Amino acid sequence: MREIILIQVSGSDRPGLTAAFTRILARYRLNILDIGQAVIHDTLSLGILVETPPDAESSAVLKDLLFEAHKLNINVRFRPIDEDRYEEWVSGQGKDRHIITLLARKITAEQLSDVTATVADNGLNIDSIARLSGRVHLEGEALNEDSRACIEISVRGEPKDGEAMRAAFLSIANERNLDIAFQRDSAFRRNRRLVVFDMDSTLIRSEVIDELAMEAGVGEEVAEITERAMRGELDFNESFRARVALLKGLDEGALERVRERIQLTEGAQRLISTLRALGYRTAILSGGFTWFGQWLQQLLGIDYVYANELEIENGQVTGRVVGQIVNGQRKADLLKQIATQEGISLEQVIAVGDGANDLPMLGEAGLGIAFRAKPLVKQNAEQAISTLGLDGILYLIGVRDKDQAELLKSN
Repeated sequence: MREIILIQVSGSDRPGLTAAFTRILARYRLNILDIGQAVIHDTLSLGILVETPPDAESSAVLKDLLFEAHKLNINVRFRPIDEDRYEEWVSGQGKDRHIITLLARKITAEQLSDVTATVADNGLNIDSIARLSGRVHLEGEALNEDSRACIEISVRGEPKDGEAMRAAFLSIANERNLDIAFQRDSAFRRNRRLVVFDMDSTLIRSEVIDELAMEAGVGEEVAEITERAMRGELDFNESFRARVALLKGLDEGALERVRERIQLTEGAQRLISTLRALGYRTAILSGGFTWFGQWLQQLLGIDYVYANELEIENGQVTGRVVGQIVNGQRKADLLKQIATQEGISLEQVIAVGDGANDLPMLGEAGLGIAFRAKPLVKQNAEQAISTLGLDGILYLIGVRDKDQAELLKSN
Protein backbone atom coordinates (compact mmCIF):
# COMPACT_ATOMS: atom_id res chain seq x y z
CA MET A 1 0.00 0.00 0.00
CA ARG A 2 1.33 3.44 -0.95
CA GLU A 3 2.09 5.78 1.93
CA ILE A 4 3.24 9.40 2.21
CA ILE A 5 5.60 10.06 5.09
CA LEU A 6 7.33 13.22 6.29
CA ILE A 7 10.80 12.46 7.66
CA GLN A 8 12.28 15.14 9.95
CA VAL A 9 15.97 14.93 10.83
CA SER A 10 17.75 17.28 13.27
CA GLY A 11 21.04 17.40 15.14
CA SER A 12 24.66 18.47 14.92
CA ASP A 13 25.66 18.93 11.31
CA ARG A 14 28.63 17.20 9.69
CA PRO A 15 29.48 15.92 6.21
CA GLY A 16 27.63 12.83 5.02
CA LEU A 17 24.39 13.05 7.05
CA THR A 18 22.08 13.72 4.12
CA ALA A 19 23.86 11.06 2.09
CA ALA A 20 23.42 8.50 4.88
CA PHE A 21 19.65 8.95 5.06
CA THR A 22 18.99 9.26 1.33
CA ARG A 23 21.06 6.10 0.75
CA ILE A 24 18.51 4.16 2.81
CA LEU A 25 15.60 5.75 0.92
CA ALA A 26 17.25 4.77 -2.36
CA ARG A 27 17.65 1.19 -1.20
CA TYR A 28 13.85 0.95 -0.83
CA ARG A 29 13.18 2.87 -4.12
CA LEU A 30 11.21 5.66 -2.42
CA ASN A 31 10.08 8.72 -4.40
CA ILE A 32 11.06 12.17 -3.10
CA LEU A 33 8.04 14.48 -3.20
CA ASP A 34 9.68 17.42 -1.46
CA ILE A 35 12.90 18.16 0.42
CA GLY A 36 14.33 21.07 2.37
CA GLN A 37 17.46 21.51 4.44
CA ALA A 38 18.91 24.32 6.55
CA VAL A 39 21.91 24.62 8.84
CA ILE A 40 21.94 27.24 11.60
CA HIS A 41 25.01 27.44 13.83
CA ASP A 42 26.15 23.90 12.94
CA THR A 43 22.71 22.44 13.63
CA LEU A 44 21.01 20.57 10.79
CA SER A 45 17.30 20.61 10.09
CA LEU A 46 16.34 18.30 7.21
CA GLY A 47 12.85 17.49 6.00
CA ILE A 48 12.08 14.87 3.34
CA LEU A 49 8.57 14.08 2.11
CA VAL A 50 8.56 10.59 0.58
CA GLU A 51 6.15 8.31 -1.19
CA THR A 52 6.55 4.58 -0.64
CA PRO A 53 5.81 2.36 -3.66
CA PRO A 54 2.82 0.00 -3.23
CA ASP A 55 5.14 -3.01 -2.95
CA ALA A 56 7.44 -1.40 -0.33
CA GLU A 57 7.23 -2.11 3.39
CA SER A 58 7.33 1.25 5.18
CA SER A 59 8.05 -0.28 8.60
CA ALA A 60 11.34 -1.70 7.32
CA VAL A 61 12.34 1.73 5.93
CA LEU A 62 11.53 3.50 9.19
CA LYS A 63 13.39 0.87 11.20
CA ASP A 64 16.55 1.34 9.13
CA LEU A 65 16.25 5.13 9.37
CA LEU A 66 15.92 4.94 13.16
CA PHE A 67 18.94 2.69 13.41
CA GLU A 68 21.00 5.06 11.24
CA ALA A 69 19.90 8.05 13.35
CA HIS A 70 20.93 6.27 16.55
CA LYS A 71 24.30 5.37 15.05
CA LEU A 72 24.91 8.98 14.01
CA ASN A 73 23.51 10.47 17.25
CA ILE A 74 20.86 12.35 15.27
CA ASN A 75 17.15 12.85 16.00
CA VAL A 76 14.61 11.57 13.47
CA ARG A 77 10.82 11.81 13.52
CA PHE A 78 8.15 10.45 11.16
CA ARG A 79 4.70 11.81 10.36
CA PRO A 80 2.23 10.12 8.01
CA ILE A 81 0.51 12.49 5.57
CA ASP A 82 -3.05 11.90 4.42
CA GLU A 83 -3.35 11.82 0.60
CA ASP A 84 -6.14 14.40 0.62
CA ARG A 85 -4.02 16.77 2.72
CA TYR A 86 -1.12 16.19 0.36
CA GLU A 87 -3.24 17.03 -2.70
CA GLU A 88 -4.51 20.15 -0.93
CA TRP A 89 -0.89 21.17 -0.31
CA VAL A 90 0.03 20.52 -3.96
CA SER A 91 -2.88 22.64 -5.20
CA GLY A 92 -1.42 25.62 -3.33
CA GLN A 93 1.67 25.73 -5.52
CA GLY A 94 -0.05 28.03 -8.00
CA LYS A 95 -0.51 30.77 -5.41
CA ASP A 96 1.44 33.97 -5.79
CA ARG A 97 4.66 34.25 -3.86
CA HIS A 98 6.21 37.37 -2.42
CA ILE A 99 9.58 38.25 -0.95
CA ILE A 100 9.81 40.35 2.21
CA THR A 101 13.28 41.78 2.76
CA LEU A 102 14.34 43.19 6.13
CA LEU A 103 17.34 45.54 6.09
CA ALA A 104 19.00 47.14 9.12
CA ARG A 105 22.35 47.64 10.82
CA LYS A 106 21.32 44.81 13.13
CA ILE A 107 18.22 42.56 13.03
CA THR A 108 16.43 42.24 16.37
CA ALA A 109 13.76 39.88 17.67
CA GLU A 110 11.37 42.82 18.07
CA GLN A 111 11.69 43.71 14.41
CA LEU A 112 11.17 40.15 13.24
CA SER A 113 8.25 39.63 15.63
CA ASP A 114 6.41 42.72 14.37
CA VAL A 115 6.96 41.79 10.71
CA THR A 116 5.92 38.15 11.05
CA ALA A 117 2.84 39.14 13.06
CA THR A 118 1.81 41.45 10.21
CA VAL A 119 2.41 38.62 7.74
CA ALA A 120 0.15 36.32 9.78
CA ASP A 121 -2.54 38.99 10.15
CA ASN A 122 -2.71 39.21 6.36
CA GLY A 123 -3.15 35.48 5.86
CA LEU A 124 0.26 34.91 4.27
CA ASN A 125 2.15 31.70 4.92
CA ILE A 126 5.92 31.77 5.39
CA ASP A 127 7.70 29.21 3.22
CA SER A 128 11.30 30.02 4.07
CA ILE A 129 13.56 32.49 5.86
CA ALA A 130 17.17 33.07 4.80
CA ARG A 131 19.98 35.39 5.84
CA LEU A 132 21.60 37.29 2.94
CA SER A 133 24.12 39.24 5.02
CA GLY A 134 27.33 37.70 6.30
CA ARG A 135 27.90 36.21 9.75
CA VAL A 136 28.54 38.73 12.51
CA HIS A 137 31.27 38.64 15.15
CA LEU A 138 30.28 39.21 18.78
CA GLU A 139 33.31 41.30 19.69
CA GLY A 140 31.31 44.36 20.71
CA GLU A 141 31.78 46.27 17.50
CA ALA A 142 29.86 49.55 17.33
CA LEU A 143 27.33 49.81 14.52
CA ASN A 144 28.78 51.76 11.59
CA GLU A 145 28.72 51.95 7.80
CA ASP A 146 30.24 48.46 7.62
CA SER A 147 27.37 47.01 9.66
CA ARG A 148 24.74 45.40 7.45
CA ALA A 149 22.07 42.85 8.24
CA CYS A 150 19.47 41.39 5.91
CA ILE A 151 16.85 38.65 6.21
CA GLU A 152 14.78 37.47 3.26
CA ILE A 153 11.37 35.92 3.93
CA SER A 154 9.49 34.03 1.22
CA VAL A 155 5.70 34.03 1.70
CA ARG A 156 2.84 32.45 -0.20
CA GLY A 157 -0.55 33.97 -1.02
CA GLU A 158 -2.05 37.43 -1.42
CA PRO A 159 -2.40 39.82 1.54
CA LYS A 160 -5.93 40.42 2.79
CA ASP A 161 -5.43 44.16 2.52
CA GLY A 162 -2.31 45.18 0.61
CA GLU A 163 -2.54 48.89 1.46
CA ALA A 164 -3.09 48.22 5.16
CA MET A 165 -0.17 45.79 5.23
CA ARG A 166 2.11 48.29 3.50
CA ALA A 167 1.06 50.96 6.02
CA ALA A 168 1.79 48.54 8.86
CA PHE A 169 5.24 47.77 7.43
CA LEU A 170 5.98 51.49 7.09
CA SER A 171 4.97 52.06 10.71
CA ILE A 172 7.17 49.18 11.90
CA ALA A 173 10.08 50.46 9.80
CA ASN A 174 9.84 53.93 11.35
CA GLU A 175 9.43 52.64 14.90
CA ARG A 176 12.01 49.84 14.77
CA ASN A 177 14.67 51.52 12.62
CA LEU A 178 14.71 49.08 9.72
CA ASP A 179 13.61 48.93 6.10
CA ILE A 180 11.01 46.47 4.85
CA ALA A 181 10.59 45.68 1.16
CA PHE A 182 7.63 43.66 -0.16
CA GLN A 183 7.98 42.37 -3.73
CA ARG A 184 6.20 39.86 -5.90
CA ASP A 185 8.52 36.91 -6.44
CA SER A 186 8.51 36.91 -10.22
CA ALA A 187 11.03 36.12 -12.94
CA PHE A 188 11.55 39.87 -13.37
CA ARG A 189 12.65 40.31 -9.75
CA ARG A 190 15.57 37.99 -10.43
CA ASN A 191 16.39 39.44 -13.85
CA ARG A 192 16.65 43.22 -13.59
CA ARG A 193 19.05 44.63 -16.20
CA LEU A 194 19.20 48.42 -15.77
CA VAL A 195 19.54 50.70 -12.74
CA VAL A 196 18.99 54.45 -13.07
CA PHE A 197 20.03 56.86 -10.32
CA ASP A 198 19.32 60.39 -9.27
CA MET A 199 22.65 62.06 -8.49
CA ASP A 200 22.42 64.71 -5.77
CA SER A 201 21.72 63.26 -2.30
CA THR A 202 21.53 59.80 -3.92
CA LEU A 203 24.82 58.83 -5.58
CA ILE A 204 26.56 61.67 -3.75
CA ARG A 205 25.89 62.99 -0.26
CA SER A 206 25.38 66.63 -1.20
CA GLU A 207 23.19 68.87 -3.36
CA VAL A 208 25.66 70.34 -5.85
CA ILE A 209 23.62 73.44 -6.55
CA ASP A 210 23.66 74.25 -2.84
CA GLU A 211 27.44 73.83 -2.78
CA LEU A 212 27.81 76.13 -5.79
CA ALA A 213 25.53 78.64 -4.09
CA MET A 214 27.83 78.68 -1.08
CA GLU A 215 30.72 79.48 -3.40
CA ALA A 216 28.63 82.32 -4.87
CA GLY A 217 27.59 83.64 -1.46
CA VAL A 218 23.89 82.90 -2.01
CA GLY A 219 23.71 79.65 -0.05
CA GLU A 220 20.72 80.41 2.15
CA GLU A 221 18.56 81.69 -0.71
CA VAL A 222 19.25 78.67 -2.93
CA ALA A 223 18.97 76.10 -0.10
CA GLU A 224 15.51 77.36 0.77
CA ILE A 225 14.31 77.02 -2.82
CA THR A 226 15.94 73.55 -3.13
CA GLU A 227 14.27 72.22 0.01
CA ARG A 228 10.85 73.46 -1.06
CA ALA A 229 11.29 71.88 -4.50
CA MET A 230 12.36 68.53 -3.02
CA ARG A 231 9.26 68.56 -0.79
CA GLY A 232 7.12 69.02 -3.88
CA GLU A 233 5.95 72.50 -2.88
CA LEU A 234 7.34 74.26 -5.97
CA ASP A 235 7.32 73.56 -9.71
CA PHE A 236 10.74 72.09 -10.46
CA ASN A 237 11.44 74.02 -13.67
CA GLU A 238 10.54 77.35 -12.13
CA SER A 239 12.53 76.71 -8.96
CA PHE A 240 15.50 75.37 -10.93
CA ARG A 241 15.75 78.45 -13.14
CA ALA A 242 15.49 80.68 -10.07
CA ARG A 243 18.33 78.86 -8.33
CA VAL A 244 20.61 78.81 -11.37
CA ALA A 245 20.00 82.52 -11.93
CA LEU A 246 21.42 83.21 -8.47
CA LEU A 247 24.72 81.63 -9.60
CA LYS A 248 25.33 84.26 -12.27
CA GLY A 249 28.92 85.50 -12.23
CA LEU A 250 30.37 82.51 -10.36
CA ASP A 251 33.85 81.66 -11.63
CA GLU A 252 34.35 78.33 -13.41
CA GLY A 253 36.99 77.28 -10.89
CA ALA A 254 34.25 76.97 -8.26
CA LEU A 255 33.02 73.80 -9.96
CA GLU A 256 36.36 72.12 -9.37
CA ARG A 257 36.47 73.30 -5.76
CA VAL A 258 33.02 71.81 -5.17
CA ARG A 259 34.01 68.56 -6.89
CA GLU A 260 36.99 68.16 -4.59
CA ARG A 261 34.79 68.08 -1.50
CA ILE A 262 32.02 65.86 -2.89
CA GLN A 263 31.65 62.54 -1.05
CA LEU A 264 30.11 59.44 -2.56
CA THR A 265 27.09 58.07 -0.74
CA GLU A 266 27.73 55.07 1.50
CA GLY A 267 27.79 51.88 -0.58
CA ALA A 268 27.74 53.64 -3.97
CA GLN A 269 31.06 52.29 -5.21
CA ARG A 270 30.34 48.77 -3.93
CA LEU A 271 26.91 48.78 -5.57
CA ILE A 272 28.05 50.03 -8.98
CA SER A 273 31.04 47.66 -9.06
CA THR A 274 28.82 44.69 -8.21
CA LEU A 275 26.20 45.68 -10.78
CA ARG A 276 28.87 45.97 -13.46
CA ALA A 277 30.20 42.52 -12.54
CA LEU A 278 26.66 41.15 -12.94
CA GLY A 279 26.31 42.75 -16.37
CA TYR A 280 23.85 45.49 -15.41
CA ARG A 281 23.67 48.78 -17.30
CA THR A 282 23.59 51.96 -15.20
CA ALA A 283 22.50 55.55 -15.77
CA ILE A 284 22.44 58.91 -14.01
CA LEU A 285 19.21 60.85 -14.58
CA SER A 286 19.75 64.06 -12.68
CA GLY A 287 18.21 67.46 -12.18
CA GLY A 288 21.78 68.54 -11.36
CA PHE A 289 24.56 69.34 -13.78
CA THR A 290 26.32 67.30 -16.47
CA TRP A 291 29.73 68.65 -15.36
CA PHE A 292 29.45 66.60 -12.17
CA GLY A 293 27.53 63.72 -13.74
CA GLN A 294 30.27 63.12 -16.27
CA TRP A 295 32.89 63.16 -13.52
CA LEU A 296 30.91 60.46 -11.68
CA GLN A 297 30.53 58.54 -14.92
CA GLN A 298 34.30 58.28 -15.29
CA LEU A 299 34.84 57.56 -11.59
CA LEU A 300 32.26 54.78 -11.25
CA GLY A 301 31.90 53.47 -14.80
CA ILE A 302 28.32 54.65 -15.38
CA ASP A 303 26.95 53.91 -18.87
CA TYR A 304 24.58 56.87 -19.41
CA VAL A 305 24.42 60.42 -18.03
CA TYR A 306 21.56 62.86 -18.55
CA ALA A 307 21.57 66.11 -16.58
CA ASN A 308 21.41 69.87 -17.09
CA GLU A 309 24.08 71.73 -19.02
CA LEU A 310 25.24 74.73 -17.00
CA GLU A 311 26.10 77.56 -19.38
CA ILE A 312 29.58 79.02 -18.89
CA GLU A 313 30.95 81.95 -20.88
CA ASN A 314 34.33 83.66 -20.48
CA GLY A 315 35.10 81.51 -17.44
CA GLN A 316 31.91 82.49 -15.59
CA VAL A 317 28.50 80.95 -14.97
CA THR A 318 25.85 82.90 -16.90
CA GLY A 319 22.93 81.94 -14.67
CA ARG A 320 21.29 79.92 -17.47
CA VAL A 321 21.12 76.28 -18.56
CA VAL A 322 21.46 75.01 -22.13
CA GLY A 323 18.69 72.85 -23.60
CA GLN A 324 15.78 71.04 -22.00
CA ILE A 325 15.64 70.96 -18.21
CA VAL A 326 15.79 67.44 -16.73
CA ASN A 327 12.74 67.52 -14.48
CA GLY A 328 10.63 64.68 -13.09
CA GLN A 329 8.78 63.91 -16.32
CA ARG A 330 12.00 64.15 -18.34
CA LYS A 331 13.60 61.58 -16.01
CA ALA A 332 10.70 59.19 -16.59
CA ASP A 333 10.91 59.70 -20.35
CA LEU A 334 14.68 59.11 -20.35
CA LEU A 335 14.24 55.93 -18.32
CA LYS A 336 11.87 54.57 -20.96
CA GLN A 337 14.16 55.73 -23.75
CA ILE A 338 17.19 53.91 -22.30
CA ALA A 339 15.15 50.76 -21.65
CA THR A 340 14.00 50.74 -25.27
CA GLN A 341 17.54 51.35 -26.47
CA GLU A 342 18.81 48.44 -24.34
CA GLY A 343 15.97 46.18 -25.51
CA ILE A 344 14.59 45.47 -22.02
CA SER A 345 11.16 45.82 -20.42
CA LEU A 346 10.35 48.44 -17.79
CA GLU A 347 9.88 45.55 -15.32
CA GLN A 348 13.63 44.96 -15.61
CA VAL A 349 14.48 48.53 -14.57
CA ILE A 350 15.38 49.74 -11.07
CA ALA A 351 15.10 53.48 -10.34
CA VAL A 352 16.62 55.12 -7.25
CA GLY A 353 16.03 58.67 -6.03
CA ASP A 354 15.26 60.85 -3.04
CA GLY A 355 13.21 63.85 -4.20
CA ALA A 356 9.69 64.59 -5.40
CA ASN A 357 11.02 65.04 -8.95
CA ASP A 358 12.17 61.39 -8.83
CA LEU A 359 8.66 59.98 -8.25
CA PRO A 360 7.72 59.77 -11.97
CA MET A 361 10.73 57.60 -12.81
CA LEU A 362 10.28 55.53 -9.63
CA GLY A 363 6.73 54.83 -10.79
CA GLU A 364 7.82 53.76 -14.28
CA ALA A 365 10.46 51.30 -13.09
CA GLY A 366 9.72 47.69 -12.22
CA LEU A 367 11.41 48.41 -8.87
CA GLY A 368 11.30 52.00 -7.62
CA ILE A 369 13.37 52.75 -4.51
CA ALA A 370 13.20 55.92 -2.42
CA PHE A 371 16.69 56.24 -0.96
CA ARG A 372 17.03 58.22 2.30
CA ALA A 373 14.14 60.19 0.93
CA LYS A 374 11.85 62.96 2.09
CA PRO A 375 8.67 61.68 3.86
CA LEU A 376 6.46 62.52 0.87
CA VAL A 377 8.67 60.49 -1.46
CA LYS A 378 9.04 57.59 0.96
CA GLN A 379 5.27 57.29 1.37
CA ASN A 380 4.62 57.29 -2.38
CA ALA A 381 7.47 55.05 -3.54
CA GLU A 382 7.04 51.30 -3.86
CA GLN A 383 10.13 50.55 -1.75
CA ALA A 384 12.39 52.61 0.51
CA ILE A 385 15.88 52.29 1.99
CA SER A 386 16.83 54.59 4.87
CA THR A 387 18.92 52.51 7.28
CA LEU A 388 21.65 51.17 4.97
CA GLY A 389 23.79 52.53 2.14
CA LEU A 390 23.12 52.21 -1.58
CA ASP A 391 24.57 48.70 -1.60
CA GLY A 392 21.46 47.64 0.34
CA ILE A 393 19.79 47.58 -3.08
CA LEU A 394 21.72 44.39 -3.82
CA TYR A 395 19.73 42.60 -1.12
CA LEU A 396 16.48 43.55 -2.85
CA ILE A 397 17.58 41.64 -5.94
CA GLY A 398 18.71 38.66 -3.85
CA VAL A 399 22.49 39.18 -3.94
CA ARG A 400 24.11 37.82 -0.78
CA ASP A 401 27.21 39.26 0.89
CA LYS A 402 29.29 36.28 -0.15
CA ASP A 403 28.09 36.73 -3.75
CA GLN A 404 29.17 40.38 -3.62
CA ALA A 405 32.61 39.44 -2.28
CA GLU A 406 33.10 36.87 -5.04
CA LEU A 407 31.97 39.28 -7.78
CA LEU A 408 34.12 42.15 -6.54
CA LYS A 409 37.14 39.85 -6.26
CA SER A 410 36.72 38.53 -9.81
CA ASN A 411 36.08 42.03 -11.13
